[in-house]
Amino acid sequence: MKKLGLTLGKFAPLHKGHQFMIETALNEVEELIVVIYDTPVTPIPLHIRANWIRKLYPSVRVIEAWDGPDGYSDDRAHEIREEQYILGLLNGEQVTHFYSSEFYGKHMSIALGAEDRRVDEARQSVPISATMIRKDPYQHRAYVSDIVYRDLITKVVFVGAMSTGKSTITEALARQYQTKFASEYGRDYWTEHQVDRRIGFEAFDEIAIGHIEREEQALLEANRYLFVDTNAITTYMFALDYHGRAPERLIRIALENAQRYDLFFLCDDDIPYDDTWDRSGNQKRQVFHKQIIADLKERRIPFITLRGTLEERMRQVDKVLEKFEPYRNYFGELHI
Repeated sequence: MKKLGLTLGKFAPLHKGHQFMIETALNEVEELIVVIYDTPVTPIPLHIRANWIRKLYPSVRVIEAWDGPDGYSDDRAHEIREEQYILGLLNGEQVTHFYSSEFYGKHMSIALGAEDRRVDEARQSVPISATMIRKDPYQHRAYVSDIVYRDLITKVVFVGAMSTGKSTITEALARQYQTKFASEYGRDYWTEHQVDRRIGFEAFDEIAIGHIEREEQALLEANRYLFVDTNAITTYMFALDYHGRAPERLIRIALENAQRYDLFFLCDDDIPYDDTWDRSGNQKRQVFHKQIIADLKERRIPFITLRGTLEERMRQVDKVLEKFEPYRNYFGELHI
């Protein structure tokens, strides 16, 4: 008989304790099934949690249990509902090993006719729980995979024309919230590579890729929030301004940007223009500001406009972040 393992859970979020159990199972059986439940204990959608496991363990068969039994109980009625549900999912497949780190390993293994494999039930090998991570992911960062951790961070991007305060507010908010920020890669690239204040067409792809790499690095060290200075949509707008068109890869990355960030803030052009050597004038700023707004509207990206002094803008951001919950709080529910 083929050694077929099974484990189940919410994985809310997936952590190194879960991974220790999965890896133990993969070393002992020929095939492993992971059943992952929908649950109200986390706003992170089921398919995102399931994809963590798929990315980390491509050989695992992941089953998304959208209609699985609710709750977590040793009540016999609940145990029977769960046993019947899992047996229904298996549709006659014979599980030989049931993996868990919890009390339910006993009744599930009996129902499945499988060996009861408890892995690190005392949490000695990996002293962590999903509850602990939900309370403070940053404190328990060492117990969470990079793939998982990036989805626990609220990504906040600031867009706008040149000299509208994007860099200033990004850095100030990172200090205030004791987290990381991602500076504008394009500005650094332009400063290093410009010739007569111009850069080549292909350079805009390099900027878009370099900026994302900078974001990804900062994400893994962020504490709850990552504040980002501009994005590929701004790079796309600059490509149009320089060359009248944009490279294909940049166009694709800019399209994906609508889903990459949780919140978009547009910095208004109501502050004094800082006429440095690398900028092209206040009139150009006003035109670019209108073009960015039009582009955001065309992409159907909701954004919040920030006006006033740095302190006033930061207070506006604070009000939004106070109410915003990723995956849960719809944009239309925000009242600021």
